[in-house]
Amino acid sequence: MSFSFLHSPHAEPPILIPQIGLDLRVRLPPAASGGVLTAIETTNAPGFGPPLHRHRETEIFYVLEGAYLFEVDGRRFEAVVGDVLSVPGGAAHTFVNITDEPARQFIQILPGLDAVAFFTGLGNVMHDNKLDQAALNAFGKQWHVEFLGPPLRADARGGR
Repeated sequence: MSFSFLHSPHAEPPILIPQIGLDLRVRLPPAASGGVLTAIETTNAPGFGPPLHRHRETEIFYVLEGAYLFEVDGRRFEAVVGDVLSVPGGAAHTFVNITDEPARQFIQILPGLDAVAFFTGLGNVMHDNKLDQAALNAFGKQWHVEFLGPPLRADARGGR
């Protein structure tokens, strides 16, 4: 494993996907870790999160601000500031910001993933403000990601 020096200033422009309330900055691209790791910082608008999905990469979520409702393989639970969650590769998962303010996470993706290309492409697929399941599945196939259902709703603590 070979990591190279990197200074990732916060001032770099984010990738924006307003359809899912996402503002994302790649903090450590896979090239800086020999492909072992990608690190991203995300801000999620109130009531927003990604569609239910699964992929081969493991993700480690660290909640920096706010609170989230997560669903991992059918189990739901809340995560608050300071909580760390490990979602193994292959697990069906999603989350939603359950606060009235933007919420933030620092996410590590193992092995590394070209997050700039993935999230830019995802934003292009969602350009018309709709979550088109067929378009998501076609996009996901290129990345070995299965989109399994809609995003969670902030009021879904008891049901989808």
